[in-house]
Amino acid sequence: MANFTENAIKESFIKLLAEKPLSKISVKDIVEDCGINRNSFYYHFHDIPELLEKLIIESAETIISQYPSIDSVEQCVNVAIEFSLQYKKALLHIFNSVNRDIYEQNLMKVCDHVVRVYLDKAFKDTEVKEADKEAGITFIKCLTFGLIIDWMSMGMDAEAPRDCYRVLELCKGISDEIIARSTNLHV
Repeated sequence: MANFTENAIKESFIKLLAEKPLSKISVKDIVEDCGINRNSFYYHFHDIPELLEKLIIESAETIISQYPSIDSVEQCVNVAIEFSLQYKKALLHIFNSVNRDIYEQNLMKVCDHVVRVYLDKAFKDTEVKEADKEAGITFIKCLTFGLIIDWMSMGMDAEAPRDCYRVLELCKGISDEIIARSTNLHV
């Protein structure tokens, strides 16, 4: 029964987030929407920020588990864009709230994961210094994160993903260059 109630709370919260800003959602709104009492809400969650954090963490973990293999930086960005478009209104309400940091921390975790999976594959047959590998991961993770945050700050405009992919096209070959420099093939 606990999972059913917790899931109902989450579903109501997501539904409400798609309808109005986070700051306009109350516990009363959530419990009325899912048909439970306030005590049931507080049994599962201390407050709305805890509910939000749990939802974001679960979403990040779902994305990570769905992509055990990544073949390109473009695919890294595409994973985040596809997910974001699915929940556009809700994510923009979170992005424009005081709880934005929770979203950003978990977006960075997702970016880190997909870039690590990609670069582990790219570096697979090459002896790369661990410090160089970490530097490459940091660079591409931050590029991916920055592109997504920039896109969100523009309201997740439909044209922006095209601009993101153009930036990635201009950066093509960077991971190969990191590998080459790391293995001292390139001075």
